[in-house]
Amino acid sequence: MYPTRPKSAPRKPAGPAAPGRPKDPEKGSAILETAKRLFLAQGFDGVSMDQIAAEAGVSKLTVYSHYGDKETLFGAAAKAWCEQQLPSSLFEARPDVPLRERLLQVGRAFFAMVSAPEAIAGHRVLCSPQLAESPVSRLFWESGPMRIQAAFAELLAKRAAAGELEVPDPARASAQFFALLKGEAHAQLVLGCCRALPRGAAEAHIAASVDMFLRAYAPR
Repeated sequence: MYPTRPKSAPRKPAGPAAPGRPKDPEKGSAILETAKRLFLAQGFDGVSMDQIAAEAGVSKLTVYSHYGDKETLFGAAAKAWCEQQLPSSLFEARPDVPLRERLLQVGRAFFAMVSAPEAIAGHRVLCSPQLAESPVSRLFWESGPMRIQAAFAELLAKRAAAGELEVPDPARASAQFFALLKGEAHAQLVLGCCRALPRGAAEAHIAASVDMFLRAYAPR
């Protein structure tokens, strides 16, 4: 879920519309699913509210009634997409699952998400000067990466409380974990040095990142 290069600077998000008539959950879900699909395929600037309304089978007024403006809808769609790729259940402590295996599960899901072709294309645009300080970039960060890091930090804190890790700062450790997972492999994909990593190479990279993280935070 990434924006394409905008033709003009996006407006500051206005937030959801003021409460009025009760909103139809089914229509809200249809709007969100349509927005998620269209934004993923065409980016932020390539999608209009008219297009979302038409493909969701609702009026444009209904779209605005549920989400307020395009930027707010983009943020909701980005959050929904990230939750689909890395569901909340993936960040449950699950003491019955060995710690290394739990981290591998998170690592595989995260790397698959950030290495997808649409994610790579979107990352390039998000790093462009045109979007460097735009509300769209902040919306994406808060809806996706920030949520993921916070959820993983909670997992680390619970595992540390059980004595499996020694993590003085779970938030910092969480950010380090995902930075390790991206590493050189993600940089090569972003720079176009390769289109995709061989399955074996990706798995080896994820396992090495997890093992390094566990060595750094092993109980003393």
